[in-house]
Amino acid sequence: MKLLRNHDVKRSLLLYILLTVFFTVAAAFFNVYFSAYIFVVCIAFTLINIFITYRRYKKISSFSQELDKILHGNETINLSEYSEGELAILQNEVSKLSIQLREQAENLINDKIFLTDAIADISHQIRTPLTSLNLIISFLSKPTLTDERRFSLVKEAETLLTRIDWLISALLKMSKLDSGTANLIKETVDVKNLINRATASIAIPMELREQQLVTHFESEPSFTGDLQWTVEAVENILKNCMEHTPRGGIITVRANENAIYTEIVISDNGVGINKEDLPHLFDRFYKGKNSSSQSFGIGLALARMIIVSQNGTIKAENNPAGGAVFTIRFYKGVV
Repeated sequence: MKLLRNHDVKRSLLLYILLTVFFTVAAAFFNVYFSAYIFVVCIAFTLINIFITYRRYKKISSFSQELDKILHGNETINLSEYSEGELAILQNEVSKLSIQLREQAENLINDKIFLTDAIADISHQIRTPLTSLNLIISFLSKPTLTDERRFSLVKEAETLLTRIDWLISALLKMSKLDSGTANLIKETVDVKNLINRATASIAIPMELREQQLVTHFESEPSFTGDLQWTVEAVENILKNCMEHTPRGGIITVRANENAIYTEIVISDNGVGINKEDLPHLFDRFYKGKNSSSQSFGIGLALARMIIVSQNGTIKAENNPAGGAVFTIRFYKGVV
């Protein structure tokens, strides 16, 4: 009998037998019939206990089989029949564990799909400028090439290398944010200083495009965050506005602070955002209809990741008067 393989059951059965013998012998000193009665009662209680124990272990065995099904990926299990005491508690915990394991398995599958797609996108993004570089190198090897043409090709090669360097740097930053290994400092960030540093890198391109940057700050707005990372985010947004604003256009930055959040609003008077692009504007590697051929589709995605990781939000919309509007909010409490 499989039940007797359990040492606890064996010890319990031996104890019942010893107690039965003891009480039967003790009762025999008083009356033979009373001794027989005690013997029958003890045997009956022993058999009832064995029957109850057998049913309990049968349920435990069935429960073990259900757990084995979970381990082998069966999602059609039924644990509702285990409603007895400790088994009910154990069933409840196992149900929670199975749901958690299933969600983790689904997340792992989604992560693998995302990683595969991301690698394919990255490969495509890097392959394009590399192909152009190979063509430039083949042109530079021609002995009949004029100095003027050679200089032009070298400048184009430098531009492509800069683009590749920026792409790799941005992808590394995104991977750090994804994995949670980015070391974001919590310090008081002055918004004026933030905007000045973010516009420094695009000052010359804006001047060449004859574009103006207009700023409006209410008092001295600030927030708690990482200056370097936030500069990267705001710079990408400003660069996006610059690329979609016509020559002679205006980019406006407004900032204010209240008891709940610090708000930075960046707007332009360009062509605005296509309605079909709005829901996907911050998606990784997404390139809108108005994107330039040099766009990688990760600048705004990186900006959003940086802002969200600092308890912030970002929203993009079209200005009724024309142009795009990016609203950034850094909250003072958890949102």
